[in-house]
Amino acid sequence: MIIVPADEQSIRQAADIIRSGGLIAYPTETYYGLGVDPYNQQALRKLFAIKKRAAHLPILVLIADINQAERLAVLPLPKSFTRLALQFWPGPLTLVCPARPELAPELTGGTATIGMRQSSHHVAQQLVQVFGRPITATSANLSGGAPANTAAQVASFFGQGIDIILDGGETPGTKGSTLVKCEHESIECIRQGMIDFQTIKENNLSW
Repeated sequence: MIIVPADEQSIRQAADIIRSGGLIAYPTETYYGLGVDPYNQQALRKLFAIKKRAAHLPILVLIADINQAERLAVLPLPKSFTRLALQFWPGPLTLVCPARPELAPELTGGTATIGMRQSSHHVAQQLVQVFGRPITATSANLSGGAPANTAAQVASFFGQGIDIILDGGETPGTKGSTLVKCEHESIECIRQGMIDFQTIKENNLSW
């Protein structure tokens, strides 16, 4: 494991590691996240093992834009999904909707849904763009423990289990993203996070 400044060269290196089935850590607008290729089942299993995460818990992903969401979700996307994405992305809002059946069960946790967000952190944005596909964004923590908001904390949690840590400085580290399940028109709060659900609900109804 190495900790490197999150510059253009190291972001490209991290993307190459993900392509080869590796596991990286990187900063987001909430906490540090753990990134693997969500289409690589072996990498997903490695992610679950290092976090000591229960198999029934799904893994959310970061995407570059709504076009990438269409590769992960059953189409058409719920109207509420598109509506909220246009208002709150990029930012700490994870939108959950029905997943394509071909996605790995490790990714969906057997829920038949997939959670996605477009990060507002410049390092996370560049990483997804360079990789060219979605990447996992589960918090860098041992299951049930507090997530890391510095690269040094990530290293202390996981030791040598991570191939590279992109050091983008300290993240806000106060709350995770707000998780919202999107039906055709209706929405449901799964987890309250950095964006107040009442604000999300009001914006959904105002359109």
